[in-house]
Amino acid sequence: MNGNAEIMTMGEMLVEIMRPEPEMPLGEAGTFLGPFPSGAPAIFIDTAARLGRRAAIIGGVGRDDFGRCLLDRLRADGVCCDYVLEAADRFTAVAFVTYFKDGSRKFIYHIDNTPAVMPDWKAAREERPAFFHVMGCSLMANEEFRLGICAAVKHFHERGARISFDPNIRPELLGARDLNEVIGPVLERTSILFPGSEELGFLSGRKGEADGASALLDGGPMDIVVVKKGARGSSVHTVHGSFDVPAFRIQEVDPTGAGDCFDAGFLCGLAEGRELEACARLAGAAGALDAQAFGPMEGDISPETVERLLGG
Repeated sequence: MNGNAEIMTMGEMLVEIMRPEPEMPLGEAGTFLGPFPSGAPAIFIDTAARLGRRAAIIGGVGRDDFGRCLLDRLRADGVCCDYVLEAADRFTAVAFVTYFKDGSRKFIYHIDNTPAVMPDWKAAREERPAFFHVMGCSLMANEEFRLGICAAVKHFHERGARISFDPNIRPELLGARDLNEVIGPVLERTSILFPGSEELGFLSGRKGEADGASALLDGGPMDIVVVKKGARGSSVHTVHGSFDVPAFRIQEVDPTGAGDCFDAGFLCGLAEGRELEACARLAGAAGALDAQAFGPMEGDISPETVERLLGG
């Protein structure tokens, strides 16, 4: 893309193998569906491209059928994959996932020692994106990869990018490590934060949402905290005040990836110069469209479908 990306990300690229219905434990014989192109950063950047932004990803896949599944989808949707490592001697990362009726999920990841955690960001060093987005799960899979992402964050931040961060905490990947040590180098440069309510408490050390957001906004560089609440919508906090944005009423099929699509929608709104409330509504529409389809990036997301849902 040679310096033309508006929105960039670096993180794991994988395929997802999914149970077709809730309450199907991963340890029991049964049906799976997939492979679906996935990985939180890949879902995010694919959505940004489908919404019309110049988007690029730094990642890695194997030179195998699963890797081709990912690259074909991202390229078809307009994502620049020039900075994706294609490794001939390793296999593409895989995640297995199942859902439960209470909304919880369980994952089995095969990421470490795959190309997903092996790309070198330096090939993209001449890019000057407006936004560089990081997912917390990307920082938890492999220590060398975490350090590479942190170095990329520092580099692009110094080149003027606003850093956006979705904590996206995965206990299966974090293990016994201290969360603050893992995400600290990214958090200290973050301008836009996308936590869930529970994650906001972890990061701020405060119980109430308003107090937690204020604690994170105090003193910068963070200037926007968007608390994602799923079917309850979102809340946007800045030093100038806070407001709530309701969710769209939809028939939910699969919430996988909806939060990643939300992040992309919000940044696309900022890139278009929209007001914060309009950004949050656009984000909610992208997430809602994704949740109406089975699979992590299978929702019918485009500028036209988003505007129809927004009522435009």
